[in-house]
Amino acid sequence: MRDFRFLLAGAAAGQAGAQVTLVALPLVAVLELKAPAFQVGLLTAAETAAFLLIGLPAGAWVDRMRKLTLMIRADVVRSLAMASVPLAAVADVLTMAQLYVVALVVGVATVFFDVAHQSYLPQLLPREHLVAGNGALETVRSSAQVAGPGLGGGLVQLVGAHLAIVADAIGYAVSALFLLAIRRPEPKPEPVPGASLRKDVAEGLRFVLGHPLLRVIAGTTALGNFFTAMLMATQTIFLVRVLDLPPAAIGAMLSASAVGGLAGALCAGRLAGRFGQARIIWLSALATGPFALLWPLSGKGPAAALFAVASGVVFFGAVVYNVAQVSFRQTLCPPRLLGRMNATLRFMMWGTLPLGALVGGAVADASGARTALWICATGFLAVPLPLLLSPLRRMRDLPETAHPETEDDDRQDATPGHDESVPVA
Repeated sequence: MRDFRFLLAGAAAGQAGAQVTLVALPLVAVLELKAPAFQVGLLTAAETAAFLLIGLPAGAWVDRMRKLTLMIRADVVRSLAMASVPLAAVADVLTMAQLYVVALVVGVATVFFDVAHQSYLPQLLPREHLVAGNGALETVRSSAQVAGPGLGGGLVQLVGAHLAIVADAIGYAVSALFLLAIRRPEPKPEPVPGASLRKDVAEGLRFVLGHPLLRVIAGTTALGNFFTAMLMATQTIFLVRVLDLPPAAIGAMLSASAVGGLAGALCAGRLAGRFGQARIIWLSALATGPFALLWPLSGKGPAAALFAVASGVVFFGAVVYNVAQVSFRQTLCPPRLLGRMNATLRFMMWGTLPLGALVGGAVADASGARTALWICATGFLAVPLPLLLSPLRRMRDLPETAHPETEDDDRQDATPGHDESVPVA
């Protein structure tokens, strides 16, 4: 448990800095570089484009590396990339082109970090503690999201958007230091004779696409992420240029979604126990999605609170959904496939993020940010439909074993020196 606490501490430091940047980076574009809505959407797309560009091979690469070492290196890269923004701004040479490059580099490092992080957790915790462990990580992440945007908005108002980004560079550096303190030895994965990148990627795809529950979870999450990206690409434009809010108020507004997320993380385990892990996946999306309609209905003055309420409720449901489905994925997958499974799902789920950001920025540029939010909110109503049309709707709990065909493949692919029966621990 000592090593898991360091993993939690690293997650807290990295997330705290990242949440400051959630407010500060778009404000650098909007307030300091006077970027139009489409360029802000393009910046959001650049942050997530890596999941679409390298998401699939990243999993195969991660399965061949030590996860902890990879996470440390990714944190160092992210820290240096973010530090370049305030340095360029102070030298008066900062441009949107640099912001795009920084966002893309940080995104690539984040792909490797996230895939390795989700694949490393089962090495620290036994299978029966994965839901609690994922819940703790979501609690830490949501806690950082509560404080981070408010801190970011305050820093932007106090020292300027570009200097506020220093907090993100520091956060990633501190995260790397916490990860360095983990002592659990991690052997380097043994090479499999005859393996190739193409075969490894194909194996991950077969595992995910061959399981009906993973397919529907992937499709549902991809749909939700598309409309979430539309929100992320347009909310800063909407809050600054439509609701006329100052940076500190914007930070407080974005913290509302984190308050909902924190509540979801704290309640996820109990809700899954009461309603069932399968049932809570579709129920969380169905019950909270309609509140997204409050985003475009919000206005200036007291009516701005509608935006905060919508964010809090929608992200409560999103975190409950995530804790349940991520824990299921980690339980289901054989240890040797964790990296490829997570990367394949990230490719499918997160690959829609840059597309949604581009659509959101384009719609906001052409028809206004409120129109983009109406499309986004309507989309959230459709998110639970794949779940309701799947076998999940008739299940209370999720199965704990892999698809029979996948298990057969695992036994056939087993090679000397690589024990496929090693439990997740």
